[in-house]
Amino acid sequence: MSIEFSVLGSVTAHDGEGNTIALKGPRHRAVLARLLIARGRSVPLATLIDDLWEDPPPDAVGAMRTFVSALRRAIEPERAPRSPARLLVTEGTGYALRARASDVDAWRFGQAVESVRDLSPQDALTTLLDGLALWRGPAYADFLDEHWSRSERSRLTEVRLHAVELLAMARLDLGLDAEAIPDLDSHVAEHPWREEGWRLLALALYRTGRQGDALTVLRRARGLLVDQLGVEPGPALAD
Repeated sequence: MSIEFSVLGSVTAHDGEGNTIALKGPRHRAVLARLLIARGRSVPLATLIDDLWEDPPPDAVGAMRTFVSALRRAIEPERAPRSPARLLVTEGTGYALRARASDVDAWRFGQAVESVRDLSPQDALTTLLDGLALWRGPAYADFLDEHWSRSERSRLTEVRLHAVELLAMARLDLGLDAEAIPDLDSHVAEHPWREEGWRLLALALYRTGRQGDALTVLRRARGLLVDQLGVEPGPALAD
């Protein structure tokens, strides 16, 4: 049975029919999230304990093994008793999650964004819309304050912002300039240091006959960069 994992929002798991799998408590979901962040690599037991507890209890090793056993029962319900696990495996001194790239929404999203460079504008538009629709909230939303999730959350956020800009470029390439404006307007409002977002917004406004608005956008972008960061716009935005 295929199990799918979602991390672009809260961390969840679903069976092959789309039913949500009960993962018990927050510690169980934390173990799952930590293993998903490792992308198939083994995470030592000592690392898992340090990541899950600021002050580990005396029975932390036993508790961790209990969490892993419960997760195995949840995500491998058809596994026979005492038979080796195939998905959440013991490896060396720790554990690894052997999920396929197609079974984790964040991994599918990354592959979709990477594939766009070789696609036509229409195919890129479809691929990016489907990929961005996977997002249900901040990545690993249950664990925003955990140090072990910070790097991966930042990476995924950067990929998402790049995807929004690639989507705008696909729309501009297809002549859908007006459709690009609302998303770009929100994009630069939330992420004012994205020079490519400002460039694309100005271009979309210009192409829809709103030259004055396009110039205003460029002045706003330059003002933010110069006044708040002390830097001039990069070559693409300057051009």
